[in-house]
Amino acid sequence: MAVFSVIKLSELEGAKRLDAEYYKTVFSSLKTLDKFDVKQLNAISDIAYGTTPPGGVFEETGIPFVRSQNFTMGMVNKAEIVFCKKDFHEQNKKSAIRPGDILFAAVGGTIGQIAIVQDSIKEGNINQNIARVRILDSNIKPHYAGLFFLSKYGQLQIFRFVTGNAQAYLNSFQIGSLKIPLLSEKIQNELSLCFKKVEKFIENSYSLYSQAETLLLKELGLENFKPTYKKTYTAKLSDVISARRMDAEYFQPAYEEVIEKLKERNIKLKPLGKLILGMQKGIEVGSEKYQDEGKLFIRVSNVSINGFVDRDQKYISEELYKDLKETYEPKLGDFLLTKDATPGIAYVVKEQIEGIISSGILKLQINENEINKEYLALCINSLVGKMQVERDGGGSVILHWKPDQVKRLQIPILPLPIQQNIASLVQKSYEARKKAKELLEIAKKAVEIAIEKNEKEALDYILKVKT
Repeated sequence: MAVFSVIKLSELEGAKRLDAEYYKTVFSSLKTLDKFDVKQLNAISDIAYGTTPPGGVFEETGIPFVRSQNFTMGMVNKAEIVFCKKDFHEQNKKSAIRPGDILFAAVGGTIGQIAIVQDSIKEGNINQNIARVRILDSNIKPHYAGLFFLSKYGQLQIFRFVTGNAQAYLNSFQIGSLKIPLLSEKIQNELSLCFKKVEKFIENSYSLYSQAETLLLKELGLENFKPTYKKTYTAKLSDVISARRMDAEYFQPAYEEVIEKLKERNIKLKPLGKLILGMQKGIEVGSEKYQDEGKLFIRVSNVSINGFVDRDQKYISEELYKDLKETYEPKLGDFLLTKDATPGIAYVVKEQIEGIISSGILKLQINENEINKEYLALCINSLVGKMQVERDGGGSVILHWKPDQVKRLQIPILPLPIQQNIASLVQKSYEARKKAKELLEIAKKAVEIAIEKNEKEALDYILKVKT
């Protein structure tokens, strides 16, 4: 059945758009903003786009450099951040970021995602796929503005601009045209406090996970270890034949150096294949089955060491989901491991989710009599696992980690009490992140209540839910 809507000529002229998609009924709720004193971003902020260092080369240390794939839970995911050189940062001061800046993913699959730069990132820069918005009007609190654009009314405005475009892109004019209602200082302050608490939970989560990593590396004798990459080296013909590899990268001595260090400390090593009872690969449904909404189709880009992320999310129909869920839906406690594109990301499922894993993800059945699952995931995500995965994937244009390579991954086996201590820190890190996520949803919902009903109900909602 056809769906249509009638638009006034005055609305057509004001928007300077003629495509029908712009006037879909889903965007009609934006008229609710008309009852407020609204401000356009171009009138209250400075807007700038970034650029990428020459050759796309990043540094291990230096100035934090943010890409749109670093956006998570309304802020910058510091665990996945890269760095740029100081001189590059100085040459691109226009796109420098500081705490309180609002970052808009402006291109491609991450478009519409927002990050509010947290206090722990004192300075940084951004790439060309991000628009930095710095609020200059003292009547608009930056954290409130960020939460508004994370809410339904901010997201609808963004996707209204994107709708109908051949290539998803938000230009500076469109971002400058985004509107924000001027709410009272009281509700803005309360929302800002909510975000500060979200930030605090996230920082605590980072700290706990870092403690777990530090404890692992300390027990393994790798606390201050840095692999030495050599420019020239030799390999035995027997090793070439055994590995069935002829590319030079595979025989880089740095990869073997990690394992040798563990052996020097008499750390027991076991191949992953000896620690699992089964391995199930996900399924590829085909891009023709993707939908704008429905059940989640979880790809490698949607999996992180901290859980599932909404990054260029794809969806499948309810019917297809029902057909596949028995075999391919991740359940609580399942051990997931990515094998393609970004191989070696391990995660123990801690939240029930309705979706199907793609063929780039493995679901492993862990023998818990042999090893703690959270400890195992941390080992794979740590330097120990990363170096081995990097070795296996060396020389490939598109990374594919083969099941037999996965099974050969060497896992250090520490005493069970130490494994449990490490796993406890990882679990506490997740719990702090979960609290942050819940509070962020409360703040976004409060913004919507203030707009749809009134500020008193929004404040009452925050107080009621928080207590």
